[in-house]
Amino acid sequence: MRGPENRSALSRCISHDTKRFADEFWGRAPLLSRADELPTPFTDLLSVDAVDELVAERGVRTPFLRMAHEGSVLPRESYTASGGFGAEMPDQVDSAKALAEFAAGATMVLQGLHRLWPPLIRFSRDLVDDVGHPVQINAYVTPSSSRGFDPHYDVHDVFVLQVSGEKRWLIHPPVHEHPLSNQPWTDHRSAVERMAATEPTLDVVLREGDSLYIPKGWIHSATALGETSIHLTVGMAAFTRYDVALQMLKTWADDPAMRSPLPLGIDLTDVDAVAPHVLSTLDALGAVDTDPQAVAERIRSRFLDTTRPEPVRPLRTVATMASLTDADEVIWRHGSSARIVEGAGGVSVVLPGKTVTLPLVCAPAVRRLHEGKPARAGELDGLDADDSKVVVTRLLREGILVPGRKR
Repeated sequence: MRGPENRSALSRCISHDTKRFADEFWGRAPLLSRADELPTPFTDLLSVDAVDELVAERGVRTPFLRMAHEGSVLPRESYTASGGFGAEMPDQVDSAKALAEFAAGATMVLQGLHRLWPPLIRFSRDLVDDVGHPVQINAYVTPSSSRGFDPHYDVHDVFVLQVSGEKRWLIHPPVHEHPLSNQPWTDHRSAVERMAATEPTLDVVLREGDSLYIPKGWIHSATALGETSIHLTVGMAAFTRYDVALQMLKTWADDPAMRSPLPLGIDLTDVDAVAPHVLSTLDALGAVDTDPQAVAERIRSRFLDTTRPEPVRPLRTVATMASLTDADEVIWRHGSSARIVEGAGGVSVVLPGKTVTLPLVCAPAVRRLHEGKPARAGELDGLDADDSKVVVTRLLREGILVPGRKR
């Protein structure tokens, strides 16, 4: 399911078509999208009751929740306590403490909801498919007329999705364009403060169902108006050309010439002495045989390290395996990045951390499953019903397939 009525996750966040958003706004400029320009509000993703449930009943621990007041992060002891008998973790959220701080004006930040709250687990996985970059989701719950954080910039692009209440946002241009993950706003605190004191590029009030895209580096701050405000911040950590360059550098480590030492006795404090070696290294890089496929594979591995496929349900999966019928549907696990490799030894499903190999006769069935369309367990390409169910059972056990509908 791709959001309500099978809409893409990205289309729920932007008032323009994907191409225009990519050409004019992605990484370039903010975009305000009003609720009447978007397909649906965001209350299916999070709600007031859901926030109360997470804080009061789900045993959330830090850092899945933090609190801030007027620009300062509160010590965790002010809103956490031991879970008590049978759950002695010392840093569980204490709902009464959280209430006291919230009533006094503190903002609650529910972090990592893309790993914690089912509707957002699904939404984030769909958005990864749409934008092609890792996604994280936090919720900011701000009491009336309160400000959670000082003007700052983020090192990733964000969608602000207003769930309920109203919030005023001030957006200013970057003082450091396209910051990397290790270039936080505090490195440019004075410049950020000066820019935040100027006329904003955008001064807008977000209401329920509105969306605001803010590229990384753009300075922003927000204040709740009138009543409690809840918004989702959907962070997208875009890969950059710098990431590509870093992975190229790692491949160059395989070249002996790149690993050779600089001259004995060189004075590394003498810029003029070092500069010629910089130039010669740049010249030498042109002669290094860089394999684009190897670099691309490193990028792929890093992406997979920072994203998660669809969760599997162990009990449901085992029950499905135990009672599998020819008519039961299965489907490739969403977001599971796998390469299908055929060889004399069989057909292999190559996943991060493991490889699952089946007889070569299973290749057509595996490739058809890999396309991501539902299939009946007893009707795989090129296999009879019994062999089909054997293959399905193996791939279910390995977390490569997940159960679909029962017939």
